[in-house]
Amino acid sequence: MLWAEKYRPHLLKDIINQQEIKNRLKGFIEAGTMPHLLFAGPPGTGKTTAALVLINEILGSFDVFGRKEDQLQTNVPYLELNASDERGINVVRERIKNFAHLMAINAPFRVIILDEADSMTSDAQNALRRTMEKYSSTCRFILICNYSSKIIEPIQSRCAVFRFTPLSDKDAKKYLQNIIKKEKVVITPEGINATIYVSEGDLRRATNILQSAAIVGKEITEDDVYKATGKAQPQDIRKMIKFATTGAFIESRKLLLELLIGQGLAAQDIIKQIHREAVGMSDIDDKTKVEMIKMVGEIDFRLTEGANPEIQLSALLAHLVGLKL
Repeated sequence: MLWAEKYRPHLLKDIINQQEIKNRLKGFIEAGTMPHLLFAGPPGTGKTTAALVLINEILGSFDVFGRKEDQLQTNVPYLELNASDERGINVVRERIKNFAHLMAINAPFRVIILDEADSMTSDAQNALRRTMEKYSSTCRFILICNYSSKIIEPIQSRCAVFRFTPLSDKDAKKYLQNIIKKEKVVITPEGINATIYVSEGDLRRATNILQSAAIVGKEITEDDVYKATGKAQPQDIRKMIKFATTGAFIESRKLLLELLIGQGLAAQDIIKQIHREAVGMSDIDDKTKVEMIKMVGEIDFRLTEGANPEIQLSALLAHLVGLKL
């Protein structure tokens, strides 16, 4: 069983952080009802968990955890769909509409969870808006997305909006240490810190990384974590940047080639790490940081357009060297 599911909170109080959101959801639970909801925020911050916990508390006698196989039965009052797989207008017209128009049995109303709702087409969202209006007496919607800006305004205005924030390193560490203890995982302190660094506030990803690394059965080190996730060690990225900003282009490019070819890392991942590390480096002046971040943005765009990774990243390093000449 995936640890991300095994250790998913089933009670509102067990959701990590998000205290303000938990307080607002508690009010819905006490009232026994809720409006349409929009949960927005980065991956792995508890949006889907909060939705499942909420409807589990309100629906009462129905266990919403692990019951996806019988959601279309008429006596089951909730339906969970991933909108990235079923994003077209036909899904709204058929599956969603057919489920929403029926009265709930032994529950105050039906609930539809639409995960990754920001991937729905504009036509599908407009059809969904009409469905939300028409069947509001029998069905409530919980829309989950990473970017609320991709949800059309008419839907946003019909929902209570909740914005989830990335978890702090402290919260992530506490959560992981609980799993480590229960699963008897042997991991170094540096390995835990590396897992937190790579996951970037995404608890689901952190848990999956930990489980993947633990399968080997030996002590997990930070090297194991970075190799398993295809990420460069932060100190290597910082060293590469430092070489470039001090005029040592050959040494800087040698490190780049080791990451790209020797370790087989993806150029997109390297550019993201350069951006992340550059912002936090105290030994680089602000002017250099500004130039670097501008160039990183340009290189990132070129890479998405299909440009050669080695040439583009080498150009970035050359640009940094040029700032010092």
